[in-house]
Amino acid sequence: MKNLLSGAAACALSVAFVSEAAATEWNASVWGKRRAFTEHVEKIAELVSEKTNGEFTINVSYGGLSKNRENLDGISIGAFEMAQFCAGYHADKNRAITVLELPFLGVSNLEEEVAVSRAVYAHPAVAKEMAQWNAKMLMTSPMPQYNLVGTGDPRTTLEDFDGMRVRATGGLGKAFEAVGGVPTSVTSSEAYNAMESGVVDTVAFAQHAHLSFGTINKADWWTANLNPGTVNCPVVVNIDAYEALTDAEREALDGSVDEALDHYLANYGELLKRWDAILEEKGVEKVEFSPEVIAEFKAKAADPAREAWIKDMEAQGIPGQELYDLVMETLEKERASN
Repeated sequence: MKNLLSGAAACALSVAFVSEAAATEWNASVWGKRRAFTEHVEKIAELVSEKTNGEFTINVSYGGLSKNRENLDGISIGAFEMAQFCAGYHADKNRAITVLELPFLGVSNLEEEVAVSRAVYAHPAVAKEMAQWNAKMLMTSPMPQYNLVGTGDPRTTLEDFDGMRVRATGGLGKAFEAVGGVPTSVTSSEAYNAMESGVVDTVAFAQHAHLSFGTINKADWWTANLNPGTVNCPVVVNIDAYEALTDAEREALDGSVDEALDHYLANYGELLKRWDAILEEKGVEKVEFSPEVIAEFKAKAADPAREAWIKDMEAQGIPGQELYDLVMETLEKERASN
């Protein structure tokens, strides 16, 4: 009897070990705090766990695994399995997707941002470049057009931008530089301190980030319609970890992307509805630029930036013209279908 009990106990223990080994646990590296920008990451973690009965879980870490500028490096060495990053933080590592950060692309809403990002992410040149970092594109983090908050007197003409110190990364930074601005690419987490200490006069963010990182609390004014562009921030997964998933786990992950993005869009839409009330509550003046000023800004920033970007990419063996044309064609198709 003792031998039988010992055998049964050993069998139960063996089953327990097998069950434990079968469970898959991923870590996802993001930064800041939970906000509209991370809602799709939180949602996909929730959905994956539900669809696999808890056998596949994703732990979302806000800065506990890596600095935001080092998330792609962490993916490349397998320090964690999923991460979010912004192209402008290290444009040399993700050159192809920086087409999505060119100024004045004409993207007018979050749905269009999702469409153009998906098209570019699916391009072979992007997959090839990301593979160098052992990274696979999973989904975008669609953001509205960036606008400025600033201190002091509102800036309402392009001449007012001359010498303006602005927190702006990637293509946005180059756009402001084209009209005399002085861009600095401090991270989102550093933007409030840069504004408070006077290192910058203005900060370019989407609405959620002005709230989350507190820059709206230092602002005297907000540019409601400048809309020079946005940044592109993908969520990627480690290729080795992705390929190690079971078929069911991979299906749960891939099959949850659309639902996670739908959740993100609905959540962000609610924030946009409240934005005017938030400005009023905080005493922030809304600045509207005339069509003439916006046209002048576009002429000085958009065409030269696009031409320089395409030339630079082509010289590096990246199909810059093809990627830019893909964005324009996708926008046209998206609008025709709505």
